[in-house]
Amino acid sequence: MFALVDCNNFYVSCQRVFEPAYKDKPVVVLSNNDGCVISRSEEAKKIGIKMGVPAFEIESFRVSHNLKVYSSNYALYGDMSHRVMSILAKLAPEIEIYSIDECFLQLTGFDAGFDFIKFGRELRHKILKYTGIPTCVGIARTKTLAKAANRIAKKEGHGVFMLDDEIDIQICLDKLSVEDVWGIGQRYASKLKSDNVVTALDFTNMPQSWVQKRMTVVGVRTWFELRGKSCIKLEHTSPDKKAICTSRSFGRLLDDFGAIEEAVCNFTARCAAKLRKQKSCAGFLIVFLYTDYFRKDLPQNSKSVTIKLPTHTNSSIELISYACNALKKAYSAGFLYKKAGVIVTDIIPQEQVLVGLFDEVDREKHQKIMQTIDKLNHSFGREKIKVGKQGFNKKWHLKSEYLSPCYTTKLSDVIEVS
Repeated sequence: MFALVDCNNFYVSCQRVFEPAYKDKPVVVLSNNDGCVISRSEEAKKIGIKMGVPAFEIESFRVSHNLKVYSSNYALYGDMSHRVMSILAKLAPEIEIYSIDECFLQLTGFDAGFDFIKFGRELRHKILKYTGIPTCVGIARTKTLAKAANRIAKKEGHGVFMLDDEIDIQICLDKLSVEDVWGIGQRYASKLKSDNVVTALDFTNMPQSWVQKRMTVVGVRTWFELRGKSCIKLEHTSPDKKAICTSRSFGRLLDDFGAIEEAVCNFTARCAAKLRKQKSCAGFLIVFLYTDYFRKDLPQNSKSVTIKLPTHTNSSIELISYACNALKKAYSAGFLYKKAGVIVTDIIPQEQVLVGLFDEVDREKHQKIMQTIDKLNHSFGREKIKVGKQGFNKKWHLKSEYLSPCYTTKLSDVIEVS
């Protein structure tokens, strides 16, 4: 058996833990740069606030419905997620952290007649007690069915729902739209609907050969999962990324090359840190830059520059140097830029790096410096130690007008109880 534990309206729930006065009030969390709504409380949904709506369109709700608005606080959300996952790791034999607010549990080794519903309720109770985060639990024989069970637990207000009885599974699949099945994206859903496959039950009733012809082995795997045969195992470790991207919209439009360069250097350093974390090195670096295409009153420009690195590397010093060279080629004066980003690709394990005969970089020295930087930043906070090119100018930083304190990750923001 599998269980999927999903945190309800996670970003909003994290904010409410530390400001319980908003427990029954409409609350939303905005995306980076306070752009649009990415998390809503149930109360916010009921007054008509849609997911993805631009921030300026919800201003009237702040007065008419006492709407509380927060900027994204990913340091807080990441720490609260870690606390939830730590609890689950203690309560289940095996877990797979699927996303910041979702976790699969493999429920093996239990005696016959074990009460899985009771276990799910205990999970919810302990997570709520120790973290303040409300959750829903879906339980089934496969991961795909557990996803479906979780939707029912959340939509119908059960909190915990188990899909094990064949009749219940058939009823659930008949109500589940094919585009809402885990593993079937919009592209496949459109193709399936053109063949009158509208629900998950329609999909499971199609012959295996028909599914394989249209959706390859991946579709067949989902088909088997919906029919109760487990084909998707837990992933105990996340696979290394094949490409890493760090990009942000600026807090305001920028034409200052120095400020843009500083932003690109910071994005590059974050890519390098991620490479080192998974013990990998990159062979290509891409820098891109573009203006705000919604501003029809301004001249538009976009460009990306790709550099093949002479030797695969994860050194912030080395990657920042190449990123600056790429930015000089991408940047053009006379434009107001909205966003920049850095992508590193051609990623290989660091032990497989081949150093050229004429390589002049002291790689052993770079490695020691990077290890020291990573260790200090892990102990004292991200980017406390950084490459000089990353600078201290805040011009490019994201707009976060409604940012809450970092209650659990910053000593000065810890709540004092007297």
